Amino acid sequence: MILITGGLGFIGSHFAAEACKDSPLVIVDNLSNTTLNIYHKLLRIRKKNYIFFHNTDIHNYAEMEKIIQFYKINSVIHFAGLKSVGESVSSPAKYYYNNVIGSKSLFDLIKINNIQNLIFSSSATVYGKPQKLPLDESHPIRATNPYGQNKIDIENLLINDSYLKNNCSVKILRYFNPIGAHPSGVIGESPKGIPNNLMPYILKVAQRVYQKVSVFGNDYDTHDGTGVRDYIHIMDLVAGHIKALNYQKKGVSIFNLGTGQGYSVLDLIKTFERVNHISVPFELVNRRPGDVAAVYANPFKAESVLDFKAKRTLEDMCRDAWIFAKDNS
Repeated sequence: MILITGGLGFIGSHFAAEACKDSPLVIVDNLSNTTLNIYHKLLRIRKKNYIFFHNTDIHNYAEMEKIIQFYKINSVIHFAGLKSVGESVSSPAKYYYNNVIGSKSLFDLIKINNIQNLIFSSSATVYGKPQKLPLDESHPIRATNPYGQNKIDIENLLINDSYLKNNCSVKILRYFNPIGAHPSGVIGESPKGIPNNLMPYILKVAQRVYQKVSVFGNDYDTHDGTGVRDYIHIMDLVAGHIKALNYQKKGVSIFNLGTGQGYSVLDLIKTFERVNHISVPFELVNRRPGDVAAVYANPFKAESVLDFKAKRTLEDMCRDAWIFAKDNS
């Protein structure tokens, strides 16, 4: 049986909606950035394909051990973690404890219970400021913020563990920028509080919750001066995880999950407006410290090894995100 940590978050919930539809799943989530309502929505999507939910934290070693042993867990998909870059700068110790120490506790349980299939949710933030584009998995890693450094530290826990390297199939997936929503329109990205990411903020502006989107920087060396990122549809990202789950080669493997195509902030806003026939007011403001001009993936390794390639367009991402937001405002 599969255990999903952080399974009620944006990426975790979409994976839970689609993975292993013929067998039950187990989710643990401490509800720090989501609500129990997502669990009930997942039950609707999966219908009779059960999901067992436990409101607990990965730091709770005793409770996590009980869950792993009771359900006879044989695969772990590890999404749980705090993810705000800005908050990680202001509270680095909190982020290190929650993300790195929590992951180590989970990995100790994986080893003790001889779980042989693990996927870790990493991030393109590990690459820091790109030395070359597109970014492939051999690019040097050097984070520019504590959140990215957390991901590096957790990757190193996996890469340097001889037991995991010799006995487990460990997949480190470095995401680029997932957006969009489930095709049912039932679940999507709905963070608590003020959104930290661009698409959820665009949605709030489109719903007239906020007046305008602040576009940080218009003097980058890009085609329109605004920052360029590799946006990938959440359902493509899920498909990549399912491919990785079925990849059983022993050892630690690292894969980028992106499209290989970069779009600017203004590309995203204008595409959203065109596809959904709604205006999204924005203003150009100063750059944020630590932001870089462009980040996009070389997705070749995932294509050649996992047989995974993103299929959905930026238009699909914008359309699906808005369908969800309209029905769940």
